[in-house]
Amino acid sequence: MTTTLQTTTDAPPPPARVEGAAHSIGASKVYGSGDTEVHALRDVSVQFDEGRFTAIMGPSGSGKSTLMQCMAGLDRLSAGETFVGDVALSTLGDKALTELRRDRIGFVFQAFNLIPTLNAAENITLPLDLAGRKPDRDWLEQVVTATDLGDRLDHRPNELSGGQQQRVAVARAMASRPDIVFGDEPTGNLDSRTSAEILAFMRAAVDEFGQTIVMVTHDPVSASYSDHVLFLNDGRIVDEMTNPTADAVLDKIKSLGADR
Repeated sequence: MTTTLQTTTDAPPPPARVEGAAHSIGASKVYGSGDTEVHALRDVSVQFDEGRFTAIMGPSGSGKSTLMQCMAGLDRLSAGETFVGDVALSTLGDKALTELRRDRIGFVFQAFNLIPTLNAAENITLPLDLAGRKPDRDWLEQVVTATDLGDRLDHRPNELSGGQQQRVAVARAMASRPDIVFGDEPTGNLDSRTSAEILAFMRAAVDEFGQTIVMVTHDPVSASYSDHVLFLNDGRIVDEMTNPTADAVLDKIKSLGADR
């Protein structure tokens, strides 16, 4: 990336073009103080490229969930900065941050987080409804078809299996075509077959729809669906891997002392 400087002395240089769906610069997060002080993140700088699937792994307490939460605007850093596109999250007030999370970020959590009184279709479009926006019907149809929910749209969460509920959660995260989707152990409550189906759809969302996905996981098989794995330990990025395999990821997390 090349930036051409202005030749005049009184004009500032043009801003560099921001690459990637999200990135951090010197991200640090401290909880507590004194004897109870915990450094969850230590000067982490990372970029999540558009149209890629990234997995974040590491031992318990390594900072992986904290990194995701800070990147997604769910928690504030103690120092450093996180960006979605070219927007610095620390510059946003609570209202603007809520709007950015609603409009530009998708979330998939282990616990599904569906509204029990709404059916599947209503859960999927809920973020758009809250924003007062009409869904792109063609896109929504693609998402529903890809998640195989066409015959379950009028069912409420208690009428769906765990795998179907997570499909609804994934479809909801993607319904607004967000800049980036974050997943915190999105298949942690699912059996291996259903996990594979969800991960295959997330993989297809990247390959076919150009979606950007960042997923925290402890599972080497889940990580093998990604393009790129970041390994954290003690609040720092200590290694990375492209084109991961389950065996290679397992070897790496064993070397970090990670608990499976």
